Amino acid sequence: MRLHNKVIIVTGSCTGIGKAIARKSVQEGARVVIHGLDLEPGKALVDELGADNAVLHIEDITLEGAAERLVATALNTFGQLDAVVNNAAMISASNIHNTTLDFFRKVLETNSLAPFSLIKAALPYLTATRGSVLNIGSVNAWCGEPDLLAYSVSKGALQTLTRNLGDTLNRENGVRVNQVNPGWVLTEKESALKRQLGFEDNWDAKLPDVYAPAGRILRPEEIAAAVIYWISSESYPISGQVVELEQYPIIGRNPPKDLSVFQ
Repeated sequence: MRLHNKVIIVTGSCTGIGKAIARKSVQEGARVVIHGLDLEPGKALVDELGADNAVLHIEDITLEGAAERLVATALNTFGQLDAVVNNAAMISASNIHNTTLDFFRKVLETNSLAPFSLIKAALPYLTATRGSVLNIGSVNAWCGEPDLLAYSVSKGALQTLTRNLGDTLNRENGVRVNQVNPGWVLTEKESALKRQLGFEDNWDAKLPDVYAPAGRILRPEEIAAAVIYWISSESYPISGQVVELEQYPIIGRNPPKDLSVFQ
């Protein structure tokens, strides 16, 4: 198995992409720390994966000392730490007109500073195992959609953090840092959001080819499959790299979404 005996922290793993990553990691032989804010889905996932393979840590990742407590959960439960997957993120619509500084700071705290804090807290233990970090970014890091201002900026900051630490930590600590930037993914929260906006239940099956050349958008399991490569020894010694996971080129290609086509 590709992650045999590795211990991995996956933030934001009670639902969505993080849950898919946790499941796939256990399938590949890892033991995982499930993290998030949603207690019941988190408990259900740990029950599914088994107490020998997973432990649950519920806490806001932006709180003082949260990163250290999350690392301690991994060490106290499994005795080591081999990889960190920074997946937890705050995804909220905002633009130049309605973005307050307090809101912007919260998004940056969650999406950019919390991953930095966790990498810093985990570094001594990742150094001991010559481990790795994988940051889950977004194709919006390149500029983003008009109504994803704060989120897009935060993912741009994460992307620069990945490239900077991917160089520094690989040379100084033997710890690799890479990033994947998913495109449009059909998570539980994405489906719920579209329902709130009044879209039909099967809206994702009616996407124009310009947005979904493959006939559908990405699934969390497809992101998880790619993640395994980056946190396994198969990607050694690659570091400081950012890879887009989308079905078309991003830069210079993605037009604004006309949401009326889904209604």
